[in-house]
Amino acid sequence: MTGIRYTKDSDDIVTLQFDLHGTVNKIDLVFIEEFSKVIDQLEKEGNSLKGVIITSAKNSFIAGADLKAILSLTKKMASDFLYMITLFKSLIRRLEKLSVPVVAAINGSAIGGGVEIALACHHRIAIDSQAIQLGLPEITFGLLPGGGGTVRLIHLLGVEKALPYILSGTLLTPTEARKKGIIDELASDHNDLLQKSKTWILNNPHALQPWDMPDHKIPGGNIRNPNIVQWMIATTASIPKKSCGSNIAIQEILNVATQTLSINFESALRVESRSLVTLSMSQETKNKINTLFIQLNDINGGMSRPKSIPHSAVQKIGILGAGMMGRGIAVACAKKGINVILKDINRSTAHAGKEAIEKYLENDHHKADILSRIYPTEDAHDLKDCDLIIEAVFENVDIKAKVTKEAETYLGLNGIFATNTSTLPISLLSHSIQKPENYIGIHFFSPADKMRLIEIIVGKKTSKETLAKAFDFSRQINKTPIIINDSRGFFTSRVFGTFLDEGAQLLEEGVNPVKIEHAARLAGMPIGPLAISDELSQKLIIEIAETNAQLDNKMGKATAMNGEASYRVAKLLVDKYHRSGKAFDGGFYEYPEKGKKYLWPELKKLYGTTQKTLSTKEIQDRLLFRQALEAVRCYDEGVLNSVAEANVGSIFGIGFPSCTGGILQYINAYGLDDFYARALELTKLYGDRFSPPALLKSMASKGKVFE
Repeated sequence: MTGIRYTKDSDDIVTLQFDLHGTVNKIDLVFIEEFSKVIDQLEKEGNSLKGVIITSAKNSFIAGADLKAILSLTKKMASDFLYMITLFKSLIRRLEKLSVPVVAAINGSAIGGGVEIALACHHRIAIDSQAIQLGLPEITFGLLPGGGGTVRLIHLLGVEKALPYILSGTLLTPTEARKKGIIDELASDHNDLLQKSKTWILNNPHALQPWDMPDHKIPGGNIRNPNIVQWMIATTASIPKKSCGSNIAIQEILNVATQTLSINFESALRVESRSLVTLSMSQETKNKINTLFIQLNDINGGMSRPKSIPHSAVQKIGILGAGMMGRGIAVACAKKGINVILKDINRSTAHAGKEAIEKYLENDHHKADILSRIYPTEDAHDLKDCDLIIEAVFENVDIKAKVTKEAETYLGLNGIFATNTSTLPISLLSHSIQKPENYIGIHFFSPADKMRLIEIIVGKKTSKETLAKAFDFSRQINKTPIIINDSRGFFTSRVFGTFLDEGAQLLEEGVNPVKIEHAARLAGMPIGPLAISDELSQKLIIEIAETNAQLDNKMGKATAMNGEASYRVAKLLVDKYHRSGKAFDGGFYEYPEKGKKYLWPELKKLYGTTQKTLSTKEIQDRLLFRQALEAVRCYDEGVLNSVAEANVGSIFGIGFPSCTGGILQYINAYGLDDFYARALELTKLYGDRFSPPALLKSMASKGKVFE
């Protein structure tokens, strides 16, 4: 039992301190073997045992299962995998039936399996720290909490409280988890944690789990309760249907929840186990694990960061522009303890920016602390000694050059300067700075404080030191940085532009706009191309296209940034019908003050003369292939540095269907031969925008995949 320290005190309370191999206490075969020995020993203690405390010797509590192992599972291994799940669940079932109180003393983050073990304890206490995260994020990887978590949480909280939490995969702070009833008590520090654990054990010598009590009923009712039946029907109907197997993880979770409400506790655990095996064998799950766990961890771990450069941290940051993007960046930085100078053209605009932040943070418990770190100003001198200055003004070369020149001189020693541009080449913008080696692109996504992706764009003269500092800053504010080489539109904007443009192309051809939007959502995109155009605004689409058209004369035509169809449609809507988007009271959609948005009724009349009939599959292929082909061009041109950054960037940056595993994995799963052939078909039907790059043909002929 070397990985689990077993100590018994004078009160006959055993503390199990988990300290297994690796940086975290991962649930794998070694874990199960060690845990099995511990359970045997606890059962041998008999009447001499008064209670058990489970805690960790590491900074985290207990992590989840070994997700990498799931990638190698085949259908032939299903029975062995089911046996391992059943064995693990039998161990924690024996733990909660020891006839003595068991307390989970949670001293660090508990993710997935760690929470499931905690739920098998009679009482859960966690240190009250913002750094600790607790949750069941399995659905993020196409799985469900299969170590008893789904069944236990429903029996603990009732299906109406448990199911939305399981389906969201949200991670909570200890305070938030306590409010939801997942955590019972909070402790101030490690000593307080252990003391409260022992006190609870001594005060509750005959503790039982609720589901082991003779009179137990699921809170809120079971499947025999008409209100619960209606709630389950409504919940099932309200969950957006997606392609990729209609999101099979959601289906399996709903199935387990329904069964949990219908059968006894032990039987429900078996249903949960079988569902976990089913999901673990699916391609959708393997796609998600590969991209959203392995590739994501590789990126966050610095696979593209220059290795020889010492790590750094930003203490003071200057943000030029107090508009929506500048404010979002300010909040993201202040939340992580960075002092922010929020500069705009005049005092009133700068202070209006901070007032907007204050309103935005109205319900945030840390509002005062965040606001105390944000200083609004119109005076460039206040930028003195900033470690980093980020320019976040309008997408105009001349305006960016003006504010950059004014602010650069105030950078601190070894400070760097960044632009938040989403489309303009860094090498072009760097002409306005005295030290282009200290200049880089840091492209945030809106809303900047919530979106986790950052696109770092490296100019021709950007130094490795500057790149390393930009990467470290991104991780400091808990963002995922993908490193992109300079080009027109970089990666995400180029690809996303094709999605908007193909939606406009379909509209111009007379395809029903309702069908366009519905097909996009069924394909797994979070929102249709017409709806997202309204969110951006038709005015912005026009401005971006016209800016890029002007740059064509200097730098050559952009691959996808001019948005020919999206530009034509936006111009018509704005110039003739004064419909500029959501912020302007209407675009493709109407936005009533009360009620849901709906497509502008005149849209069908405007573009519906041919009423072209296309299958949903054909529309989906056009929307997804258009994006994927542009991603291949970015990869072929060297704009992308890795397949991992393409996949992760496409999911987090532009909402490419996560069930595909990302934009290049989508091609892998489709099959390069089949994808190439289908691209040729689409080219014949719809034009050269679907023409596959030579790289695809070469890779297909050699049997290669994107890896």
